[in-house]
Amino acid sequence: MNAVLTVKGLRQSYGGVQALRGIDFELNGGECVALIGPNGAGKSTCFACLAGQQRPLAGRMVWRGQDLDNVPVEHRSSLGVARTFQVAQVFEALTVLQNLQLVLQASRGLSVRDLLDECMLDQAMQWIKDAGLNHLGIEVLRSPAAYLSYGGKKRLELAMAMAGLPAATEGLMLLDEPAAGLSPEERSDMMASVKRMTHGGTTVLYTEHNMDAVFGVADRVLVLIDGQLVAQGSPQEVANNPFVRERYLGQNFDMNQESGGA
Repeated sequence: MNAVLTVKGLRQSYGGVQALRGIDFELNGGECVALIGPNGAGKSTCFACLAGQQRPLAGRMVWRGQDLDNVPVEHRSSLGVARTFQVAQVFEALTVLQNLQLVLQASRGLSVRDLLDECMLDQAMQWIKDAGLNHLGIEVLRSPAAYLSYGGKKRLELAMAMAGLPAATEGLMLLDEPAAGLSPEERSDMMASVKRMTHGGTTVLYTEHNMDAVFGVADRVLVLIDGQLVAQGSPQEVANNPFVRERYLGQNFDMNQESGGA
């Protein structure tokens, strides 16, 4: 397979703290890859550099032949790069539908004459269906997003990120703990949605602390500890890595139990 994302020598620091110490990895098109590690390992910093919220001190990030180093954050979505956050980021004062209508209309340009409720309604409803929110009913969909459950906000944020990508683009989704704060049942449902994204050609890189959302879901796993990529490979290879078990997973870690026996 050909790599669609190449990260080489990525470095970032905050004062005297080295958050990323020259990490290298590649992603293939349509892969679902988990980036795991303890708190403070540098996972969110890596995401911030890839998405453009931070500029690394050194290193290269190449997405489908395009060097991302000098691409402003607001332009990366046009290249097919989008992200979600640890804490779901939605426009809580807008209705559930308006959140998606705003994202969809923004790609065409917004005017002061536009009535948001009339913009891209059919497309917004399709994304509501794809996000698994259509069961809520039109009354909830036309209510402020602030009233959604946390799991609902996570789903809405994911739909907004996907809807903001160019329609013809096989994109890169950076998901920062997509299952955080969800019940085991919600996590399973959310990660099934994430996995389906790759069937359409989207490449997914996600961080997660819930190991049931990693093993049995990810095609490959990257392990970041103290700003260094210490292991990468199949879920089985990473689960059996002695250093990863000692420093992060624990000696009693059972991949089959975490993946539901898959």
